[in-house]
Amino acid sequence: MSYNIMIVDDSRSMRKVIRKVLDLSGFQIGEYVEAGNGQEALDLLENHWIDVVLSDIHMPVMDGFGFIRALRDNQSWSDLPVVFITTESNEDRLQEAMELGARGYIRKPFQPEEIRSLLCQIMGEADGVTRTISDEGCDF
Repeated sequence: MSYNIMIVDDSRSMRKVIRKVLDLSGFQIGEYVEAGNGQEALDLLENHWIDVVLSDIHMPVMDGFGFIRALRDNQSWSDLPVVFITTESNEDRLQEAMELGARGYIRKPFQPEEIRSLLCQIMGEADGVTRTISDEGCDF
């Protein structure tokens, strides 16, 4: 089974890096949808089926916390899994993210194995790998 992934980050280059890492991870991807902030992501959710969201925390217009609050307040998206990919190092802020309903977080820099492992766990896949990882030492 493949999964539709939404990547929410205000940096276009970071969205490209995350896509590349997901491709390297071997996790089964159906479609990518990208947004530059939480509000843009909410707008895109109106017209796209998304299985899991990978989001930054620090973004203009609507940050990751505002985005996850809006998701949890909407019955249609209240159970949508959200994983934060962030530079945030404050443990209290990361705990707040989990209390808001995040399914996990990954700190930048990260490796493909980290993303694959967390996504497989969240999506209930024993093995979401479709091919071997081609760049084991890759660190993004």
